[in-house]
Amino acid sequence: MHTTPQLPAAPEDIYRDVLDLLTIRMRMTLVVLDGEDPLQWHLKVVRPSGFSSRLLNINKLFADQRIGEFKDRAYMETAVIPRYREVIATQKPSMELVKTRVLGVNLGYERLILPQKTTARRPSWLLTVSNGRFMFNPPQQQARMDATDEAVIQLLTEGATAKEIAADLGLSHRTVEHRLERMKERYGAKNTVHLAAMLVATHFDRDVEKS
Repeated sequence: MHTTPQLPAAPEDIYRDVLDLLTIRMRMTLVVLDGEDPLQWHLKVVRPSGFSSRLLNINKLFADQRIGEFKDRAYMETAVIPRYREVIATQKPSMELVKTRVLGVNLGYERLILPQKTTARRPSWLLTVSNGRFMFNPPQQQARMDATDEAVIQLLTEGATAKEIAADLGLSHRTVEHRLERMKERYGAKNTVHLAAMLVATHFDRDVEKS
């Protein structure tokens, strides 16, 4: 669909031909800019996400609603509204990796924001496409670790098995298994995969707190 600032197209004319190109993890939302107050801007789902998790129901959470009705106001005020304002002001697309927290859950996704092309002072809508990457529940407790534990963690998050970790670090397989069991107990992890996810979430937590 051809659109120009002089002859702006309706949002449906823009996204109609690209919906079939979106992957299952992608979600498209139309943001109707009702007035100057961002809390009154309306989020309308164009295409729900196939991102599945027991932690959050993304499609239920991000259902049709005004921004001011969203359950986590802090998320909207820190991760969403400022970027929307920037795109509205510049009328230029924005694409970024978002690492944030929603209702206490660590969330990462790629986000593309497309503003309406118009000669008016401000666009009347935005289109956003989000591609879910990861979702982690932050650990309930932190654990103190020595240098060997840190090395075990690093190799674990790189996908190494306990036997491979033992060989790389010059330890016995039993020693590595013992350390992993101890870390699972400290973090409350159900298994080694869960432990790896929680360790990644711990580092992610630190990144979010610094930003």
